Amino acid sequence: MKLRSALIAGVSLVSASFAATSAQADEGMWTFDAFPTERMTKDYGWAPDQVWLDKVQAAAVRLTGGCSASFVSPDGLILTNHHCISTCLFDNSTSENDLLEKGFIAASRADEKECPGQQAEVVTSISDVTSDVKASFAGMTGEALTMARNAKIAEIESANCNDLATERCQVVSLYGGGEYKLYKYRKYSDVRIAWAPEDRARKFGGDPDNFNFPRYSMDASFLRAYENGKPVSTPSHLEWNPRAPEEGEITFVVGNPGSTSRLYTQSRLAFNREVQVPILLATVSEFRGRLINEMSQSAEKTREGKDTLDQIENSLKVFIGWSRALNDAGFMGRLAAQEADLRAQVAGNAEIGDPWSDIDAAVAGLRNVYLSNRYDTPSGDLFGYANSLVTAAIEREKPNAERLPGYTNSALPLLEKNITDAKPIYPWLEEMWLEWSLSKAREYLGVGDPQSQLLLGKESPEALAERLVTETKLADPEVRKALWEGGMEAIEASDDPLIQYALRLEPLQRQNQKWIDENYSAPLSIANGKLADARFAAYGDSVYPDATFTLRISYGQVKGWEERGQDVPYRTLMGGTYDRATGYEPFDLPSAFAAHKGHFDADATYNFVSTNDIIGGNSGSPVIDRDGTVIGTAFDGNIHSIGGNYGYDGTMNRSVSVSTEAIQVALETLYPAPNLVKELQGG
Repeated sequence: MKLRSALIAGVSLVSASFAATSAQADEGMWTFDAFPTERMTKDYGWAPDQVWLDKVQAAAVRLTGGCSASFVSPDGLILTNHHCISTCLFDNSTSENDLLEKGFIAASRADEKECPGQQAEVVTSISDVTSDVKASFAGMTGEALTMARNAKIAEIESANCNDLATERCQVVSLYGGGEYKLYKYRKYSDVRIAWAPEDRARKFGGDPDNFNFPRYSMDASFLRAYENGKPVSTPSHLEWNPRAPEEGEITFVVGNPGSTSRLYTQSRLAFNREVQVPILLATVSEFRGRLINEMSQSAEKTREGKDTLDQIENSLKVFIGWSRALNDAGFMGRLAAQEADLRAQVAGNAEIGDPWSDIDAAVAGLRNVYLSNRYDTPSGDLFGYANSLVTAAIEREKPNAERLPGYTNSALPLLEKNITDAKPIYPWLEEMWLEWSLSKAREYLGVGDPQSQLLLGKESPEALAERLVTETKLADPEVRKALWEGGMEAIEASDDPLIQYALRLEPLQRQNQKWIDENYSAPLSIANGKLADARFAAYGDSVYPDATFTLRISYGQVKGWEERGQDVPYRTLMGGTYDRATGYEPFDLPSAFAAHKGHFDADATYNFVSTNDIIGGNSGSPVIDRDGTVIGTAFDGNIHSIGGNYGYDGTMNRSVSVSTEAIQVALETLYPAPNLVKELQGG
């Protein structure tokens, strides 16, 4: 809910396709049930065996906030990024005790603080359900296809997860519909923060350094998973290895990359370039300006808005990177050539036919309805609560197989947790989200558009946002819990203005979703299945599925690159922080660094880069060496990696990680946590 629906709505309406040619060099976000052992052995003379892979899979963690992590002790200790848990710190902060600003060190396990809405998940099995899912919609088209597929997925998920308190089942579409896999997870719904450095240490360099290198960032934190009030037992965990990485050594990044578009067909890339990304750049840039202006009004608003500003600025930089890649003639030319090669290899194959033309037609239709779909759901946490409560109440009255995705039995426990967990709400920020999204809807749809009139009635965006936020009671988690438990009867009886507003918009949202299901999702399901067949026929099993926020493993090596004729080194040293500091934000020295200068090894490796193929969602992924020990946690990519959404360039794309050597220094000296040091050492 933190990324607010209207910010990223429509960026990826369906699952992506996958690489048109066989993966080269260190490219690839591979599933654990299809690791390219032969290919890696050819590249590096060695590859991990199944025992190695099984152990790593059992230690890898998915965080439902959109990040990755790993168990690093037998008592449920989880290593991840600071920016992955900044919202947890933010939600546990007050004006008198700003944990995000000063950091947090739990004196004991009893002091570890719960993270609202957070859940940790570990894959326990992956099984192929392609034949069952595809058989469910064989011969169908349009909305009937989508409904039949969704019903079969709901059936499979329900049949395979009986204990919804500890298990989660998720059927995932891979290769754009070429395969369907059932991922079964062991989940932990009680996740608490154990250690985090001050925000300045993580954000040193700020937005100017974001997606750049050299970096000097302590973007690392520790969580702990609990169950029944006690830390969980995690015998399958990674060994903590606080050493410096060596240039050229093999590294693995294991995590849950969010979403990639390798390779969309040319018409889908054109839609991104000409429609989606320009709107994102324009509207999100405006919101950033509004937010910065409002935060400047008081110290309290500065504190309350900074977590949102971090997310906005990170998203904006991603959108800028997408735009750069989509408008790079050379890069786009290579993608076009790859598509042409594939088409040539399967030309004349009657079973495959011409799926490209089918996708072209679906995208052409989407262009006509995109704005309506994008602007049918206003932004903000409060409206998000209302919208989820209304939709859940409607869907829960239906049989499980007939519900919308996201509202089936397997999905409801996490949805309930997100709705009912207590977290702070800031009315001024909620008004800003609502006002901005409503004003953009009116701007792009037009004042006379029926949807604009439905959204606003006779009110202005400003007046409507103020009224809804001022009069709603949904900031109270007990009110939300009562509405959840009361179901449709409680929703219909509610006089809460946000609930009534969500009820007003729900038919529009359902109508728009129906159009997408019938005219876009269904045709693409069939066409992408044929594209998958084409690619398998042309390139065999040397292709990997696009990212879907499911567990993947990439391999590569610690290695710098060349930038404008200059060698970029593979690492930075902790002492370099002092040289880079200017005394002015965002290069002002973290307080712990200032206080402990000369008290730690300045030559300790701080951040390092590797050729591992990663994307958003990999944040917090462990960086693992050949021996299966963790030597870092990935937190970013360089600026070239943003174009990795559409394709990988091994000469330039780099992942950026914090070394365990640096984290150990922080745990021992900068932000001392002797209990964690002992735990990581096996004591």
